Amino acid sequence: MASPGNPLALESLSTRHWIAIGLAVVTAVVHLVLGVGFLPHWMGGAFLFATAGFLLGITLVLVDYRRRLVYLLGVAFTGGQGILWYALNRPDGLGAISAAEGVDKLAQLLLIAALIVLYRRE
Repeated sequence: MASPGNPLALESLSTRHWIAIGLAVVTAVVHLVLGVGFLPHWMGGAFLFATAGFLLGITLVLVDYRRRLVYLLGVAFTGGQGILWYALNRPDGLGAISAAEGVDKLAQLLLIAALIVLYRRE
């Protein structure tokens, strides 16, 4: 549990937590790079909003703030990212997916699985 002198609750984090955090960092970085690249287009702002969402989730887990709720919201947020990506891109096969998209979507699928495991185990 976090304390006033140390807001991070690192001792309460398991390997599963660190895996989920790593996956969230991967997708946050991909969204950050894409967001900066798309600015000033509205998509740049959308990507940066997604970056902020993933970073907020990481922060809330690190400070042990209502983790079970954060896991559930993370599943919805990450799943929503995938749905929006598909709706906007409609790839017709693996060849239509860039390397960045592939890394991001794989990280997001694994993140959703990790969040579900964390939710069920806590």
